Amino acid sequence: MNKPLILVVEDDEPIRNLMSTTLKTHEYKYLTAPTGRDAVMLASSHNPDVMFLDLGLPDIDGVEVIRQIRSWSNMPIIVISARSEDEDKINALDAGADDYLTKPFSVEELLARLRVTIRRLSMMNSGSGGAESSVYTNGRLKIDFPAGCAFLDEEPLKLTPIEFKLLCLLAKNTGKVLTHTYITQSIWGRSWDNDIASLRVFMVTLRKKLEPTPETPQFIQTHVGIGYRMLKIE
Repeated sequence: MNKPLILVVEDDEPIRNLMSTTLKTHEYKYLTAPTGRDAVMLASSHNPDVMFLDLGLPDIDGVEVIRQIRSWSNMPIIVISARSEDEDKINALDAGADDYLTKPFSVEELLARLRVTIRRLSMMNSGSGGAESSVYTNGRLKIDFPAGCAFLDEEPLKLTPIEFKLLCLLAKNTGKVLTHTYITQSIWGRSWDNDIASLRVFMVTLRKKLEPTPETPQFIQTHVGIGYRMLKIE
């Protein structure tokens, strides 16, 4: 795909300028918005490819911005926020965010997250399924890899792109324990210090959608201090 258009939503001017300069240096096209209302207006009028979104905006909370945009757009939304509690991350992800980066962040990590998102967009736009040309079934769970859909009891699961990617990675390795490092490198391209915490949050939101009682999981088993495993349903 051509160079994507990035919408930066950040009310802190120094951080907004840092992100803008970083994108400009790497020859990305970008727009900036200091408020939630400006973000929604620019998103609807310019149809950007990716949004970087701060949650602590002066007019509308970032979670509400996500909800508004999700009512008409599937544009990837990467939250960048000083809010580091799991509850804040879960609220943003449940509202429809695709990724969550905690402040302070490094420019290298910002660009890495963006590259992963752009690669995912390119694959979706090209319709490339590669070897993923089959349907996976495990008990009540069904994953249509080429269509990018998952179903539980024939009902579609409303998953974010990263949740779907996590589910596919576990499904393709059913019965195997995947380490935290292996999973984060597979999903984000490398294993950053705070990716383990982000992974834990994503697994919480995925399980809420997949498991009727997450405390007694039927599909995804946690191996404390090691990683996760997709259980085979007999």
